[in-house]
Amino acid sequence: MEKPEKQRRRRGVILTPTGLEKLLTAKQEAEYRDNCGHRFTLEVLSEKTLLGVDTLMKVFACESGVDKQTLKHCFQAFNLTLENSDYYRPNLLETNTINPQLLPELPEGQVPLNSPFYINRNNLEQTCYQEILRGGSLIRINAARKMGKTSLMTRIINHAQQQQYHTLYFSFRLAESSIFQDLNHWLRWLCVSISRQLDLENHLPQDWDDFLGGKINCKIYLEKHILSHLDHPLVLAFDDLEYLLSYPQLGEEFFSILHLWHEEGKNKPLWQKLRLIVAYSPAQELDKTSDTYQSPFSLGLPIELPNFTSAQVRELSQRQGLDQNFDSEKL
Repeated sequence: MEKPEKQRRRRGVILTPTGLEKLLTAKQEAEYRDNCGHRFTLEVLSEKTLLGVDTLMKVFACESGVDKQTLKHCFQAFNLTLENSDYYRPNLLETNTINPQLLPELPEGQVPLNSPFYINRNNLEQTCYQEILRGGSLIRINAARKMGKTSLMTRIINHAQQQQYHTLYFSFRLAESSIFQDLNHWLRWLCVSISRQLDLENHLPQDWDDFLGGKINCKIYLEKHILSHLDHPLVLAFDDLEYLLSYPQLGEEFFSILHLWHEEGKNKPLWQKLRLIVAYSPAQELDKTSDTYQSPFSLGLPIELPNFTSAQVRELSQRQGLDQNFDSEKL
């Protein structure tokens, strides 16, 4: 008689990509605000969170579970509230006969790069892959919520990384509202964030001239301290642009900045290193916030994600192993 297969219990919770991005964004803002833009050491983070260094390493590695209270301590240290969407519980029971890659995924959020459940959108991916290789390009992805904007953006970023491009992702949904209160403050934060993520020196304290204004300072900083130091193109991806609707003045200014950067890329070789991706919904509301000249929604390559066709829904259901007995005409 065969012995029943031994099951192994997995404990704790792990940050989701959304939760990790939220925590990292808040940490960067605190470093900019409280530590002159320098990164916190693990020892400093340990003091702020009241957690051990080993525990903190587990939290940010997102490979093994930690106690839910641990995540709460991390979030509270940066004035964040831990929400259900910020973490998940690994399968409580794990056996040697289960292949995790074959387990069905929840139909929400970003679809992972290696997921068998991502449905290609009528060759839109290939169009975007070609466009991101063009100097000074701007790709704007428009669709309703939960229609795959971030999943497509992630695949464009991955394609750019395969070409040895530098890529940085920013989500307006995950950023703290405090950085949006003032354009100058937000642009300084953006410059510091770009420098740090590219492992470039922070020259902001000595090179930011308040007399020139935020937009000019940011442009000069990108030219002098970012683009001129890169051997490969830089992709900046801005997700959830619709969240700027809560800050109309900042939205107007940021849209004009995107317009300026894109125009610079048409004429100047240095700015052709910069490639932009923006994702937003709904377009009609955002269009009302910008005049014709400043609006980024008349620029670059427009990508509108349509609803899934009945054939695509059928294909997805087959991959998920769901009941296929449905009337496609009713979809």
